Amino acid sequence: MKTFRHPNKAIITYKPRVEPAPPEHAWRVEGFKDVYLLRGNYVAFVLVGSSFQRSPVFTLPESAQRWANQVRQENDV
Repeated sequence: MKTFRHPNKAIITYKPRVEPAPPEHAWRVEGFKDVYLLRGNYVAFVLVGSSFQRSPVFTLPESAQRWANQVRQENDV
């Protein structure tokens, strides 16, 4: 069995960005609560406390909404 090329490489995890509000150039997607179309990709913005958390980029709006629902459950929003 081959050894891994980068055995000590750090694992990168996603930390949601915190923004004051969804950008004005983002289009809200019809039929979804938190999903916006931003530069051809789907992004979710969830209000947590006094700021919005931005999701990673998704290719499907359902995936972005699922991420938003998970963040809401984790933060009891």
